[in-house]
Amino acid sequence: MAAYSKKEEGLSSYYNNKTTVIQEARVFNESPISPRKCRALLTRIVYLLYIGETFGTQEATNLFFGTTKLFQHKDSALRQMVYLTIKELAVSAEDVIMVTSSIMKDMQPNSEVIYRPNAIRALCRIIDPSMVQGVERFFKAAIVDRTPSISSAALVSSYHLFPFAKDVVKRWVNEAQEAVSAKASTSFFGASSAGSYLGFGSSSAASSGYQPMPSTSYIAQYHALGLLYLIRRQDRMAVTKMIQQLGGGKTGSGTVLKNPMALCMLIRYAAKVVEEDPNIQKQMFDLLEGWLRHKSDMVNFEAARAICEMKNVTSAQLTRSIAVLQLFLSSPKSTLKFAATRTLAGLALTQPASVATCNVDLENLISDSNRSVATYAITTLLKTGNEASVDRLMKQITGFMSEISDEFKVIIVDAIRSLCLKFPTKHASMLGFLSGVLRDEGGYDFKRAVVEAIFDMIKYIGDSKEQALSYLCEFIEDCEFTKLSVRILHLLGIEGPKAPQPSKYIRFIYNRVVLENATVRAAAVASLAKFGIIDDVKLQKSIGVLLNRCLDDVDDEVRDRAALYLKVIREPRLADKLVKDDSVFSLSALESKLVAYVRDADAADQPFDVSSVPKISREQAAQEVARPSSLDTIGAPAARNATPVPPPQTAEETQSAFIQQLSQVPELASYGAVINSSKPAQLTENETEYQVSCIKHVFREHIVFQFNVSNTMPDTVLEQVSVIMQPSADSGLTEDFIIPVPSLSPANSPGIVYVSFTRDAPGEYPTASFQCVLKFISKEVDPATGEPEEEGYEDEYQLEEVELAAGGDYIIPSYSNFSPEWDRLRTGATMTETFTLSSMESIKAACDSIVEILNMEPLGGSQNPVSGTTVHTLQLSGLLTGGGGKVLARCRMTFSRGEGVTLEIGVRGEKQEACQLVVTAIGG
Repeated sequence: MAAYSKKEEGLSSYYNNKTTVIQEARVFNESPISPRKCRALLTRIVYLLYIGETFGTQEATNLFFGTTKLFQHKDSALRQMVYLTIKELAVSAEDVIMVTSSIMKDMQPNSEVIYRPNAIRALCRIIDPSMVQGVERFFKAAIVDRTPSISSAALVSSYHLFPFAKDVVKRWVNEAQEAVSAKASTSFFGASSAGSYLGFGSSSAASSGYQPMPSTSYIAQYHALGLLYLIRRQDRMAVTKMIQQLGGGKTGSGTVLKNPMALCMLIRYAAKVVEEDPNIQKQMFDLLEGWLRHKSDMVNFEAARAICEMKNVTSAQLTRSIAVLQLFLSSPKSTLKFAATRTLAGLALTQPASVATCNVDLENLISDSNRSVATYAITTLLKTGNEASVDRLMKQITGFMSEISDEFKVIIVDAIRSLCLKFPTKHASMLGFLSGVLRDEGGYDFKRAVVEAIFDMIKYIGDSKEQALSYLCEFIEDCEFTKLSVRILHLLGIEGPKAPQPSKYIRFIYNRVVLENATVRAAAVASLAKFGIIDDVKLQKSIGVLLNRCLDDVDDEVRDRAALYLKVIREPRLADKLVKDDSVFSLSALESKLVAYVRDADAADQPFDVSSVPKISREQAAQEVARPSSLDTIGAPAARNATPVPPPQTAEETQSAFIQQLSQVPELASYGAVINSSKPAQLTENETEYQVSCIKHVFREHIVFQFNVSNTMPDTVLEQVSVIMQPSADSGLTEDFIIPVPSLSPANSPGIVYVSFTRDAPGEYPTASFQCVLKFISKEVDPATGEPEEEGYEDEYQLEEVELAAGGDYIIPSYSNFSPEWDRLRTGATMTETFTLSSMESIKAACDSIVEILNMEPLGGSQNPVSGTTVHTLQLSGLLTGGGGKVLARCRMTFSRGEGVTLEIGVRGEKQEACQLVVTAIGG
C-alpha cells in the first residue's frame, strides 16, 4: 500500500509539473479540438497557479494565446475553463488586450447565459482603465440583468474596476441601486429571463430548451450594496441616507434586502457611521434594535454585536441585544454559541453587570464539548462573577485546562489576573491555581502569562508576596525558558531582600549559578549581590563566599559581574550608587534640556545643570520603550479602524515644540531659556463658537501666557483678538505687553495670543488666579466676495479663570529612592503642617487629590493604598524648576468615617522656597 502511495505521489508530481504542462500545451493546436483533453490541461494550469507556481512572461503569454484558440469550440464546459484560465494568466501575460473582441461577443445579451458571467469577469481583468468607458453600456445592462449570476458578475467586476476608473464607475450608481432593490428573479414554472441553479441559465432559454431553476439567495443585493458603499463612502450623509432607506424603519420589516449577508453588511456600515459621528447614534440604534428581530440568526447576531461594541452605550440599551445573545447560548449550533460567548466576553470588560444576567447559561457551557466555547464562557464568568463564586469557578477551570490549546489558556490566565486584583481576599485560591498550571506542560506564551499574573499579585497584593515568591522559586528549578528565569531572578533580587527571611531564597538563586546556562548564571549573580547589601553582617559574609566561587566561572560576563559586586559589597558608597539607586535620567527630558542649553547663547558661560533634569525609575524607563503586552489586548473587541494611530507626544517632546515656537517671537527673544511649560488647559467648552486653551511658560524673570484661540464660525472673521488678564491682589506679577492676533478665521485657526508678565521678585515663586476676557472686533463675511465687511463691532467673551499654581508650573515630577534621599535632606529646609480634608471619602481619594495638586512623582506604589485601610503614608518626589533643587514630601494620613482624612505633611528640600511652595499648595 505504501509503495502504491509513493508511486501515485510521483506520478502526480510529474503530471502537475510546470514543464510537462507547457509541453502538453500543443493540444490547443490540434484539429479537431478535443474538449476533454483541453479541459484537463486547463484544470492543471489553474491548479498550478492556485498553489503558488509562477509562469514566466513568455510562458504565460504562449499559454494565454494558446488558450484563446479554444474560443472556436462551442463546448460550454470548455468555454468556462477557458475564461477561468484567461482570468488567471492575464496578470503575467503580455498583449492580453487582443482577446477583448472575443470576450465581448460572449457578453452580448443574446448569447448563452452560462457564458456571460464568465465573460464579464474575464473582461474586468483584460481591459485597460482607459477602455472602461467603451464598455460602460455593457456593464450597465449586465448590472440590472434579471439573471443573478450575470448581475453579480457585473457588480463584482465593477467593484474591482473602481480603483482604476472611479469617475466612470460612479456613473453606474443608479443601476447598482436598482440591483439592490431587485425583486425575486423568477418563478418555479419558467420565465424568459430566469436564473439557473448555481447561476447558470440562458436569456434565450425558451428557444434553446434550457429550463432554469429559480435563485432564492438574492446574492446580487450583497454585491450591489458593496458597490454602492464604495461609491458613496466619502460622503457620510449619503451613506447615512442609504442605510436609512434600506434599513426598513424601526422594526426592520420594511427593508427591500432579502439576502442576510447584505443585511449584515448594512449593519456594519451603520456601526461605522455611528463610530465616526456619535450625533446620529440614536437613529442608528433604533435601526439596529429592529434587526434584532430578523428571522436570520446571522443578522440577529451582527446587530447584537454592533450594539455591544458601541461607545458610551448604556445598560438599558444593551438589554435586548444581551437577550438575543443569551438565546444563542442555548442554541444547538456550536457556531452561534461560540459567537455569543466571544461577544459577551468582550462586553464583560466594560459592562460586567449587564452581562451577569447570562451567568446561569454561561455556567452550563463550562462543560460544553467544544472547548473554545467553554473557554470563553469561563473567561466571561471570571469577569462577571462575584466573590462567593470564585472558589467554585477555580475548581471547574482546573478540570479542563489540560484539554485546551495554549492560546485559550492565556485568555483564562489573563481573566484570572484581572480577578485577583478585583477580589484580593481570594488571592490564596487563585495563587494556588496559577502555581498548579505553572507545573503543567505549555509553551513560552502560556508560561509567560502565568508568571506575569503572579508578578501582578506580588506588586498589588501584599499578603500574597511571600507565597508567590516561593512558587516562583520552585518554578525556576525546572524552567526551560531562559527569559522567564532571568525575569524571576531579577524579581527575587528586588523583593527577596525585603522579605522577613531573605536567606531562604538564596539557595534557589545559587542553584541557578551551578546548573544553568551563562545568561541565567549572570542574572543569578546580580540577584545574589542585592542580598549582600542589606544590613546583615552574617548574610553579607555568606554572599561574599558564594560570589567568590563565581570568579572561576567559564563565562567572562559571570566573572566580571561577580568581581564588580564583591567590590560593591565592601564599599557602601558604591552600593548606594550602583545597586540601591533605582533612578535614571528621563532621556527625553535630558534631550529637551540639552537642546535648550545649546540654543541659549548666554548659557554657554555656565556648565550644564544636570540636577534640573527629572529622573524616572528603571521600570518607567522600560515602559517607555516597551511594546504593549499581548495580555493588555486579549479579550478586547477588535477595532474596526485598522489605521495606525501615531503615539501621543511625551511631555518633553511637547516642551521642545513650545521652545521652538517661542523662539520665533521677537518680543520674547531677550527672556532667555524656558524653565518650564505647563500642559494646555481648556478655558471654553468644546461646543462653543470660540475655543481657547492656555499654556503657561515660566522664564527666570518672566511668565508668559500663551492662548491658542480658534474661531469655528465660517461666516465671521475676528480682528484684533486679545486676552485681557486681571491677576488677583498681591500676585507679585506686573503685566508687560499683549501680542494680539490681527485677524482670525476658521481657515487660519488657531491663532496665538501672548500675554507677558514680569516677576517682581525672580527668586520667589508667585501663585495667583487670573480672570480672563477674550476681546475682539467681529466682522461678517460677504458671501459674494468672501471678504470681511468694512464695518464691525467690538465684542468680548468671558473665559474660565487661569491658575498659576505650584504643581505643574513650578514643581515637576522626578523619581528618587525615598529613604536615602529623605535622610540626606535631614539637614536641609524642613516644614511640617497638619490639615483636615473633610471632603475626602477615602484614603485613595486623598492620595489622588494630593498627587494632582502637587504634580509630584509618587514612589513605591504608595499612591495605591490597600483597599479599606484607615492609615497610610504617601511618598512624593519632585524638582523645583529654576534651580530650586529636589523636594520630597511624606504625607501621613488617617481616615475616619464622617470626619474625612487628617493629613500630616512633612516636606524636605534643598531650598526653603520649595518647602513653602508645597505646604502653600495643600493649604490652598
